[in-house]
Amino acid sequence: MLLVFSTPAWSQEPPPGHGEAESAQENERASPGIFSLIPADSSTDHVLKTGDTDLPYTATAGTLDLIGQDGNRTAKIFYTAYVAKDRKPGRPLTFAFNGGPGAASAYLHMGLVGPKVLEFGETGDNGTTPVLKDNPDSWLAFSDLVLIDPVGTGWSRAASDEAAGNFYKVRQDAESLAKAIALYTQRNDRLDAPKYLLGESYGGFRAAKVAAALKDSQSMLVSGIVMLSPFLEGRFLGNSDDPLSAALQLPSLAAAEMERRGTFTPGGMKEAESFAMGTYLTSLAGPRPGGNAADGLYSRLAGMTGMPKDAIARTRGFLGDIYAKQMAGAGKVVSPYDASYAVPDAYPEAPYSQNDDPILDGYTRAYGSAFAAYARNDLGFKTEMTYSLLNTDVNRRWEWNGNRGGDARALASASTDLRDLLSVIPSFRLMIAHGYSDALTPYGVSRYVIDHMPPELANGRASLKVYRGGHMFYTRIPSRQAMAADARAFYEPKATE
Repeated sequence: MLLVFSTPAWSQEPPPGHGEAESAQENERASPGIFSLIPADSSTDHVLKTGDTDLPYTATAGTLDLIGQDGNRTAKIFYTAYVAKDRKPGRPLTFAFNGGPGAASAYLHMGLVGPKVLEFGETGDNGTTPVLKDNPDSWLAFSDLVLIDPVGTGWSRAASDEAAGNFYKVRQDAESLAKAIALYTQRNDRLDAPKYLLGESYGGFRAAKVAAALKDSQSMLVSGIVMLSPFLEGRFLGNSDDPLSAALQLPSLAAAEMERRGTFTPGGMKEAESFAMGTYLTSLAGPRPGGNAADGLYSRLAGMTGMPKDAIARTRGFLGDIYAKQMAGAGKVVSPYDASYAVPDAYPEAPYSQNDDPILDGYTRAYGSAFAAYARNDLGFKTEMTYSLLNTDVNRRWEWNGNRGGDARALASASTDLRDLLSVIPSFRLMIAHGYSDALTPYGVSRYVIDHMPPELANGRASLKVYRGGHMFYTRIPSRQAMAADARAFYEPKATE
C-alpha cells in the first residue's frame, strides 16, 4: 500500500519428529524471545450467510514456521484460513496478501474477500466508529481463502531484527511466501486444488514473483493471479517528468474530476483515454508548445482535471507534482490513492503537499485494530503482541535489486514474470482490477502492460477490470460487489459461458 539479493538461510521445514524440528522446538523453549508472544493455532467453526444459502466453514488463525539450515526458526508467518466444510473436489484455494512493502493482509481481508467486512459509516470515511458486518460478497462463496501477512507485518515476525532484514528484499520475500504456501498446501492435503494468488498494490508485483518462486523452488504451479491496483513497472511510479508516465496517469485524474462534479460516464473516460495517448502524449514528448497550441492544450487539461490553467502552464502540462494541491481548489489537498477525495490542507503555505495521506493515514487505518479485535473475539487467537497493519520500517529497509529505493525501484518489473507464466502454464490466467481515480497506480499502466504482451499470451487469458473509486475501490459497496461478481466469473469461467 505504501509503494515506495543475498539469500536468507531457510530451508524446507522437515516433517514433525525429525531432528531439525525437534531442535527448533528445544531452542525456542530455551530462548523463547518474540515467538513466546505468538499463541498456538486456533480453529473455530462458522457459517457464511450469502442470502440464498448458508455456507459452513472452518476458520484457522495460526502460524507457519520457516526453519534455517541450523534447525532454528528464522520466522513465523501468520495466516488466516477459511475452508468450506464438505467442499466439492476441485474447489479453488486462494492465497492473498497486501503490499507496501510493509502492509498486512487486513485490507483485503476485511475490505474485500473475507467473511466479515469493515464499513466506514454513511459517508464511507469514518474510521473512528467503523462497523464489522457479515460480508455477503465474500470470495469464500467460490474459493477457500488463506490470507498471509509477510514477515514484519501483522503478527508475522522474524527471530531477530537482524534476521528480519534478510526478508526485506524482493526475491527473498517471494521465496518466503512461496515456502509458506507450499507448507500450508502440504499440511492440509490441498495439492490437487486449483491454486490462485491475490495481491494488492505492491502485492500485485509480489504475486507475480511468488508465482515464479512457487514454480521454480517449490515445483508448484498456480492456476491464476488476481491483481488489485497493482504496482507493475517501477519506471511509471512517481516519474513525474516522463511523457508516457504522465499520459498513463491522466485518465485517472480526469476520472477524479468527473467524480467531484458528478459527471462520471464511461464515454467521458474513453474520450480522456484517447486524448491522453494522442494529443497529450505527443505534446509532452515534443518541444514545448507555444501560442494557440499551448493555450488550447492547457485549457483542455484545466477543464479535464479542475486544475488552474496557469499552474498547468508553469509545468508545461506535466501534472504529477502539482495535482495533489491544485485539483480540489485553494486550501484543499487530494490523495493519490483516490484523487477524487479531498480534505483541508494542513500546510496551505507549502508549495507541494506535506499532508499525511487522507486515505492511507486516515480512515483505512481502522482495518488494523478491527482485525486484531476480530481475531481475538471471533477466531480465538489471543496474543499480547500488537498487530502491525502498516510497518514503515519494512518499507524504509526494503531492497530492490540489491539496493534501497530510487533508481533500484525504477528498474523493478513484473511484466517478464507474467509473460513467462502465461507462456509455460497453458491454463494460467490473469485478472487485473483497478479503481478509475487511483492516481498512485493508475489503471492506464496495467492496460499498457497487457496491450504490449504478445497476443498469443494475452488474448482470452489476461483481462483488465476498472471500477468506480480509487486504490482501495472496495470501500465503495457497489464496486466491491461488482468485483466479487467478476472474480467469480474469473474462477468459474465455464459456469458463465
